[in-house]
Amino acid sequence: MDLGLKGRVAIVAAASKGLGRAAAEEFAKEGCEVAICARTAANLERTANEIGKANNRAVFWRAVDVTKPEAVRAFVEEVDKKYGRIDICVTNAGGPPAKKFLDISLEDWRAAVELTLLSNVYFAREVLPRMQRNHWGRLLTITSVSVKQPIDGLLLSNTLRAGVAGLAKTLANEFGADGITVNNVCPGFTLTDRLEELVELRAKDAGISREQAIKNMSAQVPAGRLAQPEEFAALVTFLASERASYINGTTIAVDGGLVKGLL
Repeated sequence: MDLGLKGRVAIVAAASKGLGRAAAEEFAKEGCEVAICARTAANLERTANEIGKANNRAVFWRAVDVTKPEAVRAFVEEVDKKYGRIDICVTNAGGPPAKKFLDISLEDWRAAVELTLLSNVYFAREVLPRMQRNHWGRLLTITSVSVKQPIDGLLLSNTLRAGVAGLAKTLANEFGADGITVNNVCPGFTLTDRLEELVELRAKDAGISREQAIKNMSAQVPAGRLAQPEEFAALVTFLASERASYINGTTIAVDGGLVKGLL
């Protein structure tokens, strides 16, 4: 299937590893010009070089703290200047810490709002006007199945990622007439560093081993296993494509059937 992505310019945030990296890799395979950012320059440079080498194309990268609006603005402006346009933006950030309510400080709440919610606002403010000028664009927010079914131990994520889903739905309504789609993609239990944090928390609370905690999580999924990042990235790439031009304002889970709700 030709996704019609060759030559498109795609920004992927938090792309040095995990879900962001998997999405960046898929965009590169489809022939996109890819620009990635994350906080740690060394990891990011290594990822850019590996993706570039595997796909015989340069990957643009910059170390960016997505909680800083001026840093996001500078990054987007640099990408726009380099490539002359921005077609796709995948917002993403490392999740807030896995804690229970009474263990969460007010500072934890403030930091989580900046990281999990406002980082999406910062990117949207920068990329949507550029997409409007081209009458084409794809904005994809990466959240979690917690927006459909809260996950024990992830109170901060459960609360704020639901706000991101609300943001995405509202932006889809506002910008749909401009040829722009906005969708929210929700990974379930996926084998990333972020999952390890949740595994450790559950193992500690239950007094079991890491291996048993993973088995317990896998047993909750009808597919009987945890996801690979590439499986998540496949949906992200499709939603960014010409083939998905009439999919707008959706919140889609990639979870092997974990969410028990109908929608």
